[in-house]
Amino acid sequence: MESLSYRGSTSNFSRFESGIVVKSPMKIWAGNPNHKKLEIEREEAIAFERQILEKLGDHPRIVPYLGAHASSKGILLTEASHGNLQTYIDVNKESIDDSLRWKWSLQAVEAVAYVHRQGVIHSDLRPENYLLHTTGSSLDLWLCDFGGSRCDELGSNVHHLPDDPFFDPRLPWESTPAIDIFSLGSIVYTILTGYWPYREGPPPVTVEDQNVYETYVNKMFAAGIFPDVSLLEGGKVIKGCWDHQYKTSEEVLWAIKSEMEALDKQRTQEQRASTDINKV
Repeated sequence: MESLSYRGSTSNFSRFESGIVVKSPMKIWAGNPNHKKLEIEREEAIAFERQILEKLGDHPRIVPYLGAHASSKGILLTEASHGNLQTYIDVNKESIDDSLRWKWSLQAVEAVAYVHRQGVIHSDLRPENYLLHTTGSSLDLWLCDFGGSRCDELGSNVHHLPDDPFFDPRLPWESTPAIDIFSLGSIVYTILTGYWPYREGPPPVTVEDQNVYETYVNKMFAAGIFPDVSLLEGGKVIKGCWDHQYKTSEEVLWAIKSEMEALDKQRTQEQRASTDINKV
């Protein structure tokens, strides 16, 4: 199998065949005194992700699961045609039109609302964990990476928590729907603006830059201070997520749909007014 350049923190990806990838647990250096324990943990995370994906089933906002891959102790997934959302935004942010940004914002929330309805909390929402795939002529989002998720029905796993700026330091350090809802605020902000909160360029690359950024963001978020979104279309939804105005992801979904409908109505009225002026 062809090894692929992208990888998770605990997993590798290989191309099984055209359009299909294998996600498998990353091997640990044999010299590590804890390598057996760590390898077991990574294998268990992949096995748990398989259970989550089987529970979620087929859904247009979830990466398609194609079965287990026994020899690698991994799982087979459909390969996304355009990679992950974060990389796509970093490379193409100047050419992404507003209608596409709004569609992706809606789809990002749709995915979370669906998994919450199924009793799953993702716990590590960030743009990198959304994939972009062409369906016909439409470029759509898939949510992926459920290895650190929480599902009480399937039993406990080692739950992950998102990094800054997708984590609210004011919340308890436990996997809850509120964690995902807060993360959605920062994800929608990133989609609509092209940048992370309190960032005017690509995400940090070096460890030093990452530490400086996360320290600053954590301090601001802990004090309840967020970027000003009062003049940003969609700002009310973003701020509502950050301020915990929404108790469920379904409320976020309703809010973003309402915002989109209001903006469509406003644009229609502006177009009609412009047409009337041109007729005079």
